[in-house]
Amino acid sequence: MTERVPIRRLPTGVPGLDDILGGGLPEFSFNLIVGAPGTGKTTLAHQIIFASATRERPGLFFTLMGEPPLKMLRYQQQFNFFDVKKLNESIRFVSMAQEVRTGGLAEVLKRITREVESTSAAMVMVDSFRSIIQAARGGTAGQPDFQDFVHELGIRLTGSEATTFLVGEYQPSENESNPVFTVADGLISLYQTVDRDSMVRKIKIEKMRGQATIPGLHTFRITDGGLQVFPRTIVSPGEEVRPPAAHASGPVRLSTGLDALDEMLGGGVPAGYSVLLAGPSGSGKTLLATEFICSGARGGEPGVIAVFEKRPRENSSSAATELNAFVRDGRVGLIHTRPLDLSIDETLHELTTMIGRLKAKRVVIDSLSGFELALAPTFREDFRESLYRMVTALTSMGVTVLMTAELENRYTDLRFSPHDTAFLTDAIILQRYLELGGQLRRMMTVVKLRGSAHSKDLRLYEIADDGLSVGASLAEYERLLLGDPRPRSTPLTEVP
Repeated sequence: MTERVPIRRLPTGVPGLDDILGGGLPEFSFNLIVGAPGTGKTTLAHQIIFASATRERPGLFFTLMGEPPLKMLRYQQQFNFFDVKKLNESIRFVSMAQEVRTGGLAEVLKRITREVESTSAAMVMVDSFRSIIQAARGGTAGQPDFQDFVHELGIRLTGSEATTFLVGEYQPSENESNPVFTVADGLISLYQTVDRDSMVRKIKIEKMRGQATIPGLHTFRITDGGLQVFPRTIVSPGEEVRPPAAHASGPVRLSTGLDALDEMLGGGVPAGYSVLLAGPSGSGKTLLATEFICSGARGGEPGVIAVFEKRPRENSSSAATELNAFVRDGRVGLIHTRPLDLSIDETLHELTTMIGRLKAKRVVIDSLSGFELALAPTFREDFRESLYRMVTALTSMGVTVLMTAELENRYTDLRFSPHDTAFLTDAIILQRYLELGGQLRRMMTVVKLRGSAHSKDLRLYEIADDGLSVGASLAEYERLLLGDPRPRSTPLTEVP
């Protein structure tokens, strides 16, 4: 039996792209990069060749009827990946405009082959091959058609042990029926859409022979460093996640920072759980979430807090002051962003990167309402599904997640979470307003704590300069959740 020959994979130099490719770019493969104008095709091609080309394994970048090399390089040198030292040493740019205009496809094929053989190029880019099609349509008799040209080019360059990319402008509808795409080993498609004021860019590996890629569309940004891809986290319904840490007496419990609330939770929040803290505006959700993060930092458990509304330093409470001190000394990581074109996967990438750097044990997302508004409109449509993927990915890392959510204080409609997301979490803490003794008071209760006993009390709490304090049970009242509290007429009895 013939031994299996391993395929060497080349790093693309594009953060996140190697992940969705299944580990990198197969060496000696013949690939296409396609997309509409402005999607980032040329930038992606430059980023890949600058990451892979060396003096020993040089790269060739052929330009055809598109931008002249000097004009293209003037713009591309603005990116951080652009290394001037590599020009003419490990990367050569070759204009083929004359061959396209006068010699047709046969002359283009000869010139590319000659340049590759004379330089022993290991990486070849041809931008844009769409212009070759135009030349082929106006060519003379005896010229190969475009499909034969691509087939022959693929054979010659693969035989020369070069990894090749043809770059071209194609609309998504053209990808399905174009016979040229069957010749390629790999096909990478770039897309961009504008929804209201948001620009969303996505990348898809249509195919990559010989390796398993992450399917579907993945969002990406073009930054000073070039393209950055945010791989889509795939979580199947019911997928098992890493179990929380445990000891002989049960799961490890994390303190919320409030002894009375820990008591209501049966000893604290079980490690590795996801917790939803829901309540109306001004009920103290951010304050409690801040206390949760600070409680961990005090005990040597680093945390990460993602803020989509008011920054903690804009709050003058003692808890916010303490949090900012923890941020400065590196015990808490702060992610604060308010753009309107985020994706769930981009946010998850920032969170997991910071969790890994700090070895964080606790994560706070404040709030889901602000988070949803920060997303591009297209991602708000499947917010619940995306949130499920994010929560599962975070808890599978072993961190404990607390999310705040804004609720309207509607007494005729008892809801425990927005967007019908209550089932996504392991625990729910509910905050409400009530009128009692001619005053507007606050109360909280633990609605659920999966797999664990918890208090069923409705308890008053107060917010002061030094933080939040939980008070007495309201067992002597009834109809509290209906907004019509009355002294209890009959004694409260336990359910057998």
